[in-house]
Amino acid sequence: MTVALWASIVQAETTENSRWADGGKSRDVLQLASADVTVSIRPVPRPLIEALPVASATTARFQSWLGAFQGRARRQGISQGTLNQVFSGMSYDEDVLERDRNQAEFSKPIWEYLETAVSETRLSNGRAAMQRHRQVLNRIEAEYGVEKEVVTAIWGLETSFGSYRGSSPTLRSLATLAFDARRAQFFETQLVAALRIVQAGDISAGNMLGSWAGAMGHTQFMPTSYLDHAVDFDSDGRRDIWSDDPTDALASAASYLARHGWTTGQPWGVEVRLPTDFDYASARRDFMLMPSEWAAQGVVARDGTVVPDHGKAAILLPAGSQGVALMIFENFSVIETYNGADAYVIGIGHLSDRLAGGAPFQSDWPRGDRVLSFAEKKELQTRLTDAGFDTKGVDGRTGPNTINAVRAYQMAQGLVPDGYPTPNLLERLR
Repeated sequence: MTVALWASIVQAETTENSRWADGGKSRDVLQLASADVTVSIRPVPRPLIEALPVASATTARFQSWLGAFQGRARRQGISQGTLNQVFSGMSYDEDVLERDRNQAEFSKPIWEYLETAVSETRLSNGRAAMQRHRQVLNRIEAEYGVEKEVVTAIWGLETSFGSYRGSSPTLRSLATLAFDARRAQFFETQLVAALRIVQAGDISAGNMLGSWAGAMGHTQFMPTSYLDHAVDFDSDGRRDIWSDDPTDALASAASYLARHGWTTGQPWGVEVRLPTDFDYASARRDFMLMPSEWAAQGVVARDGTVVPDHGKAAILLPAGSQGVALMIFENFSVIETYNGADAYVIGIGHLSDRLAGGAPFQSDWPRGDRVLSFAEKKELQTRLTDAGFDTKGVDGRTGPNTINAVRAYQMAQGLVPDGYPTPNLLERLR
């Protein structure tokens, strides 16, 4: 899995472009993007075992599940000593499931998201963080080929440059989510991975803290991502992503991106200007041309210059034809493996550009638009499918299948086929 494998992509953008695989990281990201904390808040270890007021029947079922899980964990190489250390007296965390159940309703237009993700405070804090850790970041860039601004941007959006790493006991959170039937298999895999980390001695069970959904450390790795991609960059014998020193965490994020195909020197995306006769049906992720080929169709950078041929690129319209237009490259997809929400990827990319001295987006957003609610998105999907434009499911999340269905409906109706779902479009379907 990726860091984002667990990330059920919360609607962080107007199109709420989601690949929902997870348990809530994106919501945490949006909350953190609003924090802009300037004072370090060091997570204080607290007892792994906390008695929470849950119904006795649920408690009994949870304890029964723990017993059965331990048998499965032993068969995967987890020692009984580790299991005793972690699970003796462990309680069920009702708050975790409450947050997991409610997160799908969260919705935020991309322009509001970017106002906090790339705020002046975050930029100021990011520049200061880069200055404090410039030697380490330069070494990481040289080792992995991932630009220091990109690594810093991930750090900034995930934990406000380490100031908020989460204080939930990871093992209890994962046990609660694995006990729950909704995504039991995924979180049980994460729980076993977390036990492997404890058993290896990278961190004690009591000090393994993070978000309510199990993401850990400065760069919010899920346990499987930690096992697969974390590195001991400071050579102290431990892959430590939790401590105040962010060295291993930052290098681990760079290692993750490098192993997922990061291309040094290639932009994640470039803001572009579209011609008046642009074929909006071509603005889709599976239609890629070289920038020079796009230029032949009138698609150029905002300043009118031809975008260099960094590689094949697609045109992305995160807020439809009335918002910012982006030419996105393969590095966009690499960041997307970290967290699959378009808004998150754009936030990381734009923050990294600004940290490198780039300008704000020049086009405006359709700020008068209202984002569809979760229920309205489900209604939209149902009505599109009933009208012959199959969304491949009704889940209230506007991913690629729904965007393609919206575009097909728009084309059939003689509308601009930008794939952008709006209240007006839903009203038309009604």
